[in-house]
Amino acid sequence: MNQRILIKGSTIVNEGKTVIADVLLSEGRIAKIGKIEAEPDDKVIDGTGKHLFPGIIDGQVHFRDPGATHKADLHTESKAAVVGGVTSFIDMPNTIPNTLTMERLNEKYEIASKKSLANYSFFLGVNGDNLDEVIKTDTTKLMGVSDDGLYFTKKGNLLADNPETMEKLFANCKSIIAIHSEKEQIVEQNEEKYREMYGDDVPVKFHPIIRSTQACYEATERAIGLAEKHGARLHILHLTTEAETHLFRNDIPLEEKKITTEVSVHHLWFSDEDYERLGVLIKWNPAIKTKKDKEGLLQALLDDRIDLITTDHAPHTLEEKQKPYFQSMSGAPMVQHTLNCMLEFHHQGKISLEKIAEKMCHNPARLYRMYKRGYIREGYYADLTLVDLNQSWTVAKDNILYKCGWSPLEGTTFHNKVLKTFVNGNLVYDEGNFAEDTFGMAIEVEA
Repeated sequence: MNQRILIKGSTIVNEGKTVIADVLLSEGRIAKIGKIEAEPDDKVIDGTGKHLFPGIIDGQVHFRDPGATHKADLHTESKAAVVGGVTSFIDMPNTIPNTLTMERLNEKYEIASKKSLANYSFFLGVNGDNLDEVIKTDTTKLMGVSDDGLYFTKKGNLLADNPETMEKLFANCKSIIAIHSEKEQIVEQNEEKYREMYGDDVPVKFHPIIRSTQACYEATERAIGLAEKHGARLHILHLTTEAETHLFRNDIPLEEKKITTEVSVHHLWFSDEDYERLGVLIKWNPAIKTKKDKEGLLQALLDDRIDLITTDHAPHTLEEKQKPYFQSMSGAPMVQHTLNCMLEFHHQGKISLEKIAEKMCHNPARLYRMYKRGYIREGYYADLTLVDLNQSWTVAKDNILYKCGWSPLEGTTFHNKVLKTFVNGNLVYDEGNFAEDTFGMAIEVEA
């Protein structure tokens, strides 16, 4: 473990600027940045003409382990993650059984320690059933608590649908509360309307009308109001509408914000125009909406109303996806390709490399108070990804690493490629080769 590695002459993308320098990795950390001469036993990597980013931190994934490992697990999806330059992730609580106790949470950490190639953390689930236990628990050392995905277990599990539950949690919880923000009552009314018109096989193009802007906006507006009332630390997951972006601030630094949000990469990449081509493969909750929403989300990301980029990586088998509308599972795999998507936007002149590093590396570490991660700084963990911005390749079945074996991006040609990914100073991914017996670490929260 942890051979000294010297990356020579790469263009470092970090803290709002790009500089050409050498980076020395030793004992799992970044030992030195600057002009560095190699020692005889160093592994030297020529980074000339390549870009070195801090490792991507994905603040929202569903890796399905334990309980739904027929479609994903902590080994397969972390392997896909490191190919995409992702070195750390936070997994959501809708595993089976749901992660509603500290015992279940610790079980996931134990599984990850033996399977995950990337660094890992997990949200504790919260719903009406375990609310009192969560309030009694010291959650300040956790990444946060979340209801995301728990609505799949039974109706009524969304906090956004339960103002009394939400108010009690906001009044008492000291950690980040990350919520799925849709008003289920509005969604159900819309579902009934379209069921009457089409039966069970509603055309998927109506998905963003069923899971509408109104359903999202009203839920988010109410959650923000309650959070402001109690001074709670609220994070709205996977924002999907241009309208909602105006509910968030950009006039104070991230550390001073008590209410934050994110955008998932598919809501920047796809729009409702893509349902005709891809159908249920891009059925997500909340739904992919209009081109105007997509453009509004990008603008809010650029002007700092949106704080970070996630994937909401949510793999299902093709059999589970390719069913009639009401039976088709919502969600799709994205973690292998999220950095590629954002770098493609850079090629199109839509976002700078520095802003990508801010939203995918720096801000997740800042928001979740990750100890010594998210930056290329001496003394920090050596989580890095080396990228060629001028190498073209096409997403195809034979290069997809997800256990479910498919991607809504199949056939997409990217003009950038992740070459190498370092996790805690170990070269875990190297142009098609993996260090499969080198596992990541549990992410520490700063005191």
